Amino acid sequence: MRILIGIQGTGNGHISRCAALAEALQRYSVDVDYLVSGRERSALFDMQVFGDFAWRQGLTFAVKDGRLALLETLQRNRWRTFWNDVNALDLSAYDLVVSDFEPVTAWAGRQQQQRVIGIGRQFAFFDRLPSLPVQATQRQLLRWFAPVSDAVGMHWLADSPSILPPVIHQRATTQAAVNEQQIIVYLPFEPLAAVHRLLAAFPAYQFHIFHPQAERKSIDHLHYYAPSRHEFADVFASSNGVISNAGFETASEALAAGKKLLVRPLAGQFEQQANATCLADQRLATVMSELDPQIVGEWLQQGRAKKFHWPHVADHIAQWLASGAEQPVHELSQKVWRQCEFDDYYGLLQHG
Repeated sequence: MRILIGIQGTGNGHISRCAALAEALQRYSVDVDYLVSGRERSALFDMQVFGDFAWRQGLTFAVKDGRLALLETLQRNRWRTFWNDVNALDLSAYDLVVSDFEPVTAWAGRQQQQRVIGIGRQFAFFDRLPSLPVQATQRQLLRWFAPVSDAVGMHWLADSPSILPPVIHQRATTQAAVNEQQIIVYLPFEPLAAVHRLLAAFPAYQFHIFHPQAERKSIDHLHYYAPSRHEFADVFASSNGVISNAGFETASEALAAGKKLLVRPLAGQFEQQANATCLADQRLATVMSELDPQIVGEWLQQGRAKKFHWPHVADHIAQWLASGAEQPVHELSQKVWRQCEFDDYYGLLQHG
């Protein structure tokens, strides 16, 4: 069994999810190749688990001052290079092709009429879900970006037969003594100076800030780090709360670890807007539309959050893929959700 997995490299959440899957697949007799696109190869980090992975330019979104920049997105992408890469990628040697919303592998599969399995958060939007409100044109945009034969979405709620719970990397569930005054911050699309101004007014708390523009240093109660998945996991384990954009993976890790969550959805990014709406509606997080110190101050006074107990979803997916992905997606979904252990609070979310 030989598998190609395409990884969308624009967000660390995609890479973290695929790293958990890569580690799970190592326990099975399969040969796996990885292709990463969407971020310059020199900007990728902590990629050892993927071995000698292939890289392509792919497609990405431009962000300016915490807002999706559509015109720059259209101008920045190298469309001719993308289509050349799609046409040059030969999939004939693979038994299965998987795309974590990676467009080169997805479009190559479509061009070569080969089955492509889409696994990841974005594929939850392919169906009309009441808890994830997006417009029909937005749903179609996602379908166009990474067309697949079989869509396996991920969500916090089991409200579709093709949905799985989140893949949580086991590092995110590491047990550690929690410092009630420690907050981890991941706002990569915000100007670093704006994040500094926002948090400087709360000296009673220790903020550990991971940001692409940061280097390792401390200024009073503000501690800065360059991006690192391993270091992030260490700080995350001992933090009481998480301040982040409304990406799916970081929110899922916070919910799985029982850490209170404050999200600032990326303006103009409808997936993050939908995530934030769902989190607010289900009372899973506090949402701020702008970097608002009043909201931060109120959130800091909140108690700890409830903890979600999802199974090791990556292992279920790895086993499914290693067996040829022959089991229908809805049966895989039912099997995994039956193994979830929810407290009374989550039971109310499901049945209330």
